[in-house]
Amino acid sequence: MQSRRDFLKNVAFASTSVWIPRFLHNLPPSNPLRNNAEKTLIVIQLSGGNDGLNTIVPYRNDIYYKNRPTLGKKASEVLKLNDELGFNAVLEGLKKIYDDGSLSIINSVGYPNPDRSHFRSMDIWQTASGSKDYLTTGWLGRYLDHECTDCTPYHALEVDDNLSLALKGVNRSGFAVSNARKLKQNTRNRFLETIGKKNHKHEEENVAYLYKTMVDTQQSANYLFEKSKTHRSTISYPQTAFAKDLKQVAELMTADTATKIYYINLGGFDTHAFQKGKQERLLKNYAEGINAFVKDLKHNKLFEDTLILTFSEFGRRVKQNASGGTDHGTANNVFLIGGKLKTAGLYNDAPNLLDLDNGDLKYQIDFRQVYATILDKWFATPHHPILGKSFDLLNVL
Repeated sequence: MQSRRDFLKNVAFASTSVWIPRFLHNLPPSNPLRNNAEKTLIVIQLSGGNDGLNTIVPYRNDIYYKNRPTLGKKASEVLKLNDELGFNAVLEGLKKIYDDGSLSIINSVGYPNPDRSHFRSMDIWQTASGSKDYLTTGWLGRYLDHECTDCTPYHALEVDDNLSLALKGVNRSGFAVSNARKLKQNTRNRFLETIGKKNHKHEEENVAYLYKTMVDTQQSANYLFEKSKTHRSTISYPQTAFAKDLKQVAELMTADTATKIYYINLGGFDTHAFQKGKQERLLKNYAEGINAFVKDLKHNKLFEDTLILTFSEFGRRVKQNASGGTDHGTANNVFLIGGKLKTAGLYNDAPNLLDLDNGDLKYQIDFRQVYATILDKWFATPHHPILGKSFDLLNVL
């Protein structure tokens, strides 16, 4: 007999936007997470490899301009943070959060023996694996496995139609939904209601499990839909898809949804050609959306218990290419936004452009140190069982 997991992989229903493990119950428990259940983590993934050097600009570095004669941002085109670094000018919304003491910029984040493939590097970031290791569970999925005593899938929610590897565990995984109303409509039928009342105890194991998965999906859809109607934000958000996702998260948070981890993707950062306009439009979308989101959380007194992590699977090469863009690189900057940062501002020094690895930035901080710090300091959970080894913590939370 094939395993339940293998069986589900071959079922069309289970391969859509929702993958529901067997632990889901009709109603969410009041406090299923053992530690720091009041804390919320928002993960924002900038897919495609955002160019960190044109995000946090070394505007007084001659090597930067030598390598980027047309792509480099002039000193007049940055929002200065100190005598060396400044935000790309389109990040005005993020600069306001920085000035408020609610943003920490961690430079030169990466991992040993970096991989420049989008898919492989994203897998590494999402699973918290080494570059030579291949894992089938994500770091947040393993957190749910380790810490949940009675979780529902929507304790970790991805605002998308597909669930990222980061949220997949062995026994417990997150839930993917881009629109709660549409999901409810798609799962609303009499067949599901009928089989939900049937006792499947004596059915063939995989068939019974499939029925339960379908019913659990409907229950999750109903729960999220009802919660989505509870609160409507009064904050003005930009008219972008990314801002719409953030607004949906803010409304669910304000409605006191059981979700404690949210995952959002902003794609399009693979800027091999014509980078300037493309990247700056995306960065502006990000900054304006985040600014409205932070205002919303503060307005509803949720910001102090919220941490926002922003990362990209890799940065870009230091030297621009012949197409007005940059190719796949290595280390990059990571942002942490929250009301309880121990170290706000620039956490560490700018990347050393005099000490490159074949034209690429050398990493100074392993990205798993960021994860370890979040697990230990934010979620009050020992990181070693989840990440598989111990990492030095950052003095940021």
